[in-house]
Amino acid sequence: MIKEIDPKTFVMNILNGVATGVVVVLIPGALLSELFKALVGVLPQLTVVLNALNMSNSLMGVVCGISIGMRFGFTPIESFSLGLATHLASGSVIFKNNSMVMNGTGDIINMMVTAAVGAFVILLLKDKLKSFSLLVIPPLLLAVIGVGGLLLYPYVSQITAWIGIGVKHLTDLQPGLMSILLAEVFALLILSPITTVGIALAVSLSGLGSGAANLGICAAGFGYAIMGWSVNPHGTSLAMFMGSPKMALPLVVRNFKTFIPIAANAAVLGLLAYIFNIQGTPMSAGFGISGLVGPLNHINLASGGWSIINVIVALLVFIVAPIGLAFLFKYLFTKVFPLVQENDYQLEM
Repeated sequence: MIKEIDPKTFVMNILNGVATGVVVVLIPGALLSELFKALVGVLPQLTVVLNALNMSNSLMGVVCGISIGMRFGFTPIESFSLGLATHLASGSVIFKNNSMVMNGTGDIINMMVTAAVGAFVILLLKDKLKSFSLLVIPPLLLAVIGVGGLLLYPYVSQITAWIGIGVKHLTDLQPGLMSILLAEVFALLILSPITTVGIALAVSLSGLGSGAANLGICAAGFGYAIMGWSVNPHGTSLAMFMGSPKMALPLVVRNFKTFIPIAANAAVLGLLAYIFNIQGTPMSAGFGISGLVGPLNHINLASGGWSIINVIVALLVFIVAPIGLAFLFKYLFTKVFPLVQENDYQLEM
């Protein structure tokens, strides 16, 4: 079975599986979290919904593992076993004092590494086990691949920390240039296996830096959605910026030139962040427009709070500008300077 899959297909199955899993897990929180946070003060009964959204985030590992298994055409037993191993290695479950605690989404890089090894093992043994698959695959993947991934987690998660240190150095530069650079960095990071929220928390990214980072993510979300609007289902494009642009990860790996219009968009938005002094917190950085986390936090932190001017500015920089710039750069880079084509933005979901 392993001979039938070439390396490129193997890698793309991993990337596409992760992209789909991330969107499924994050979409509920992206659409509902800020709304229910506002309502829970009036209706405390809605706390159960917020708890459900947090639970969804912490199950990213198992969902991504199963999604990857489906990409390879694995049986339910194989896919579920891969999901369990990936979830264990994600780091989203902490074992302490004979109890288990859900803790965030986990490390996506470690999920991908563990899922890739697990998928390779399944492909290697698939034709040899036959009816013994149920007895071998689940314990092998969980006790060997999953535990191995969990032991690897502290080392792999250092990659996120190192990138965070690099991002922190950007904040020491001149504010205008810093805003542009941070927008570019986070536009690219949201399209990678790195968790942008983890980076922002690791370096305590706040104020203008957080605002610029969120606008960079808006550039990626609106940019890829609009660039691929005619070749992708509209629901997929809407999920791109309402949930997470991370689902465009396979596009960047397949053809990095697809990032050029997004980079141009992010540069202008970074400058707008500096001009309008867009604000944010370490917890809000990394979300962009998802769940309206970015604009709501800016309005709450800006001088004057919920004034008409602040609301208009938030609408302008988080929605109007990213959309307008996305159409502008789509025209420039597909018609005037044809570096990319719309088909380059087609997703396999």
